[in-house]
Amino acid sequence: MRTRLLPLLIVLMAAVLLALGIPLAGSVAAAEQQRVVVDRIDDTARFAALAQFVTDQPTGPKESAVDERRQTLIKELAAYYDVYGIRTGVFYRNLAVMANAPETLYLPAQGEGREAFNEALLGRRSHDPEQVWPWQRHRLVVASPVIRDGDVIAVVVTDSPTGQMRSKILHGWLIIGAGEIAAMLLALGAALRLTGWVLRPVRVLDATTHDIATGRLKSRVAAAGGPPELRRLARSFNEMADNVEDVLEQQRAFVADASHQLRNPLSALLLRIELLALELPEGNEEIASVRTEGKRLAEVLDDLLDLALAEHAEADLRLTDIGELTAERVASWSPLADSMGVRLTGTCPATTAWADPITLSSALDAVIDNALKFTPEGETVEVEVSSNGEVSKVVVADRGPGLSDEELARIGDRFWRSAGHQNIKGSGLGLSISRVLLSVGGGSLSYTHHEPRGLKVTVTVPRSEPAS
Repeated sequence: MRTRLLPLLIVLMAAVLLALGIPLAGSVAAAEQQRVVVDRIDDTARFAALAQFVTDQPTGPKESAVDERRQTLIKELAAYYDVYGIRTGVFYRNLAVMANAPETLYLPAQGEGREAFNEALLGRRSHDPEQVWPWQRHRLVVASPVIRDGDVIAVVVTDSPTGQMRSKILHGWLIIGAGEIAAMLLALGAALRLTGWVLRPVRVLDATTHDIATGRLKSRVAAAGGPPELRRLARSFNEMADNVEDVLEQQRAFVADASHQLRNPLSALLLRIELLALELPEGNEEIASVRTEGKRLAEVLDDLLDLALAEHAEADLRLTDIGELTAERVASWSPLADSMGVRLTGTCPATTAWADPITLSSALDAVIDNALKFTPEGETVEVEVSSNGEVSKVVVADRGPGLSDEELARIGDRFWRSAGHQNIKGSGLGLSISRVLLSVGGGSLSYTHHEPRGLKVTVTVPRSEPAS
């Protein structure tokens, strides 16, 4: 959940920071250019004041007509160009040059300089130039009119390089970018803390729910930290778990007590049946049938008691050689398999896992017993041990009739038996008891089809050390 929530928060925060940062960057660029433009306006106004008192445009050659004021203006423009590198020219209305620096500067026939000149001829300074961005190499052109006696007699035009201005804009952007990154990191840290604070109770609740679902009914949620609503949910969950555990405990106690209490009357009943059988002819079919059903009922009661005890048992987990234990169970069942005409084979390499040896032995006995029951004479039951980094598995595959998909989904349910196998001895509780005992230690039972026919049962136990 955290991996899904964090990207959403990061995208939203990035969008907010961009929405603030982009206008701020544009404002920094505009402010820096405006500062330069104002400075150029002041300079053009000063040069216009100097040019105002220059003698009118001469009719003869330029060199013979330069008076003292024009000479002063030329020196000022040359010094301005030498110091700042800004090209400046004062042009009469007919585009003739009053003064310029450098001397090669002339008014172009078109472009920004000509547009600024034409605008200044109307008696006002030129409009602000377009915004120059750091990746553009444009120049700033500013023009101011030279007015004498209310008439525009000339125009001062400055043509400024923008390298320094663009560098300052870029520097300001770098500061904004650094601030944005710092704000993003700060927001990311806050988001991590916030999502951790909000989701920690959810993760604890999820882990506890998983523990209860896998049979660890004593697990509870620590109702500490997180929003008040989640703390209240944790308390409610604990109350629900307590009630469920009480109900299950009462149910187990009832099954155990009922099984135990019914065994004495059943034993007495079986004894009376045996006494009654003494008075009946030898080989009476009815009495034999009653004996069989009585013994079956006794087995069911014993299995019910075992199931009730299994649901309340604590696993004695230890590091166990699964291959060795499985090989022992295969060897123990081999005589029975031989007597039934079934070949029982085992591939049991040495591998370790955390399991209760008694529980695992019982589960393997139940699974192998079932496989031998349903495997026809002349077929094979294969037992194979394997492992990976997380679990060890014991797979028991038979060549029996197998089960349908619907039956496969129900196998392991209490008292459930396939409709086609009702005549085979058993109570339908063996696999249920094995599944409960294995789940206490973190193990499991699973069932799949065995191609081309038969059933494959997998006993799984964890290889990692259980939590204390």
